[in-house]
Amino acid sequence: MEEDTVVEVEEVVEQQRDQNQHGDASFGKHVEVNPFDFESGDTIIHTHKSREVTLLKLAFQSIGVVYGDIGTSPLFMLAGVFPNGIQHSDDILGVLSLIIYSLIVIFLIKYVFIVLSANDNGDGGTFALYSLICRHAKVSLIPDPRTEDKEVSTYQLDASNHRLGLAFNLKSFLENSQHAKKILFLITILGTSMVIGDGVLTPCTSVVSAVAGLKESKSSLSDNVIMWLSALIIILLFQIQRFGTDKVGYSFSPVLTVWFLFITIIGIYNFIVYDPTVIKALNPWYIVQYFKRNRKDAWISLGGVFLCLTGAEALFADLGHFNVRSIQISSCSLVFPSMIIAYIGQGSYLRKYPVNVPNTFYASVPKPAYWPMFVVAVFSSMVSSQSMISGTFSIVQQAMALGCFPRVKVVHTSPQYDGQIYVPEINTLLMLACVGVTLTFKNSLSLSNAYGLAVIFVFILTSAFLVLVMIMIWKTNILLVLLYILTVGALELLFLSSLLVKFSGGGYLSLAFAGVFVIIMYVWNYGYRMSYIFELENKVSAQKVKEIALDPKIGRLPGLALFYTELVHGISPIFTHYISNVPALHSILIFVTIKTLPISKVPPDERFLFGRIEPYDLFIFRCVVRYGYNDARKERGSFQKMLVDRLKEFIKEDIQRVGSPNSRRLTVEEDNFISNGVVCNDEDEGKRDVEFLNQQLQEGGVIYLFAENQVICSKGSSLWKRLVIEYGYHWLTRFIRQPDEIFLFSHLRLLKVGMIYEV
Repeated sequence: MEEDTVVEVEEVVEQQRDQNQHGDASFGKHVEVNPFDFESGDTIIHTHKSREVTLLKLAFQSIGVVYGDIGTSPLFMLAGVFPNGIQHSDDILGVLSLIIYSLIVIFLIKYVFIVLSANDNGDGGTFALYSLICRHAKVSLIPDPRTEDKEVSTYQLDASNHRLGLAFNLKSFLENSQHAKKILFLITILGTSMVIGDGVLTPCTSVVSAVAGLKESKSSLSDNVIMWLSALIIILLFQIQRFGTDKVGYSFSPVLTVWFLFITIIGIYNFIVYDPTVIKALNPWYIVQYFKRNRKDAWISLGGVFLCLTGAEALFADLGHFNVRSIQISSCSLVFPSMIIAYIGQGSYLRKYPVNVPNTFYASVPKPAYWPMFVVAVFSSMVSSQSMISGTFSIVQQAMALGCFPRVKVVHTSPQYDGQIYVPEINTLLMLACVGVTLTFKNSLSLSNAYGLAVIFVFILTSAFLVLVMIMIWKTNILLVLLYILTVGALELLFLSSLLVKFSGGGYLSLAFAGVFVIIMYVWNYGYRMSYIFELENKVSAQKVKEIALDPKIGRLPGLALFYTELVHGISPIFTHYISNVPALHSILIFVTIKTLPISKVPPDERFLFGRIEPYDLFIFRCVVRYGYNDARKERGSFQKMLVDRLKEFIKEDIQRVGSPNSRRLTVEEDNFISNGVVCNDEDEGKRDVEFLNQQLQEGGVIYLFAENQVICSKGSSLWKRLVIEYGYHWLTRFIRQPDEIFLFSHLRLLKVGMIYEV
């Protein structure tokens, strides 16, 4: 039997590994430069002295991107807690105590110190948690990755204690239950869709609440005026997104920093001037008394209290734009203390003027500081939306890379940080949705009813995934896991029960937006999986490719052809479809698969895998190009050059690498592109092969062959399957960007090969 040789091409590139699970790998001697990023210029070198400076810069930028949502909650939160006014003076102490301990338990302990540690090589969000779980348990709905993928350095599998009691049992249950896999996937897309739904409501609520402060000085202003001013500000906010998180962060961070300083100073002023005894709210006993006194009303008011936490999920969703330590520094040094002081100050003011609860924030601002505070509040409300907008961009990129979202344009806006992105189509959709919601609800009280329900679902789903991570990956003591469930989990479920009361009052809106994205993600992923499974079941073997190439009826054309296909295991059936209609092959043929692994980033020196089919004079190769779901793909015409250069290295080093006992070998059973080390090639022949490659590039150039399939349902398919595939999936395919649009290949050198897949 003829055999083939597969080796992994190594790039000689000095690089810094991407952010690790502790968020500190962004710093060191070298920062990784994406080989496809020609906008980034030269490699950026960080000395040890600049490490702290870089960390502080990221912490400063994170203030303007991550905390706007949670930071502007004092604008409207207390009005949502007491919609019918304050019935008892001590109710203020009870609510204030609820706010303080909710921030401590959920914002500080859960998100800042626990959830951020569950990142996927420096990236956060529900998809990051799902990918982390998929790597440690075979729960993905897509066929399992090839064994060599697990050799990527950022895979970070923990082989020790993998049979540890509860962890092993839970892992076995998830792997052996198809229903559990589907539920896990549905929870993932539900959680990410909820964040997107929150991204629609955050700008509306924050901006309208800030602009409504004009009524404090000009009571004659109508809701219509407030509404249109808010809509204009929202449009402006989305228009500046194209400049990128880096520039937006530097622009917005001073605004948010001033905001946090202002609310801190005003909070201290109100605490001293009005009622310093409000400090008694640090005693949680006032929470018990509050519930005893108000019972059902106290339970309903939890929905308003929860508004002080909205935006905490952005710490994790936006992690890829920064890193763990930078967010922890900014959270603990500025954001958390400012929030506590601001709420204590408002509570102190309300103890003396309880009738002003509908407009607590602006009423508690000293008159001389009103206009400066109003200006800062309006700008801060614009900034508050940034965290959820940036988080939505990250989610869409992750979903798209994992086959859960239609292909859209992703613009990488920073030459230094690949995680900072802008998605034009999503930005436009969010803007239109935000303006529509603002014009519909008109005032902040109505919007606050719609706000929060999507967020609490994200909190609960994140906690559910975190429990799986604690048990299966961290091997956390079961008592600590139970403690987390009984404290954080119970508190979040209590908030959910209260927020469900507001469902008919507007809470349905965020769920409706989330539902739309759940449907889009599910339909696209289902069609993607059906297409992939069809190719897998009808794949072409390496032996069949060899027979086709040796067929005297098949002509050979000058040049190099890159045949792109989604299939990793074997060759796509579109190849035989192409040959049956065009009985000719180019002199050099490379089957290229661009594959996304369930990790956030793949180091450039581990990106390309090559294989070669024997006999060598056929010049047929297999190439797998591996990305993480957050890797930048800014080829701009350089992809061809990178691939050809790596191919030349592969050909030159073939004998030495295969013959070396220390060479890194791959096992690709499905492709049969492997060798047992017996090679009938020599170094001179390798050089001649490279010369032949250069000759073909000069004579015929490079042509790109893209597989483009249409999925249809087979006879006897269920009505549900027909609806999903022939209506939903087909409709979505009309709006996607084609692969050539994403990789920016020349249309003059592009040939698309179509085929109908009957699934």
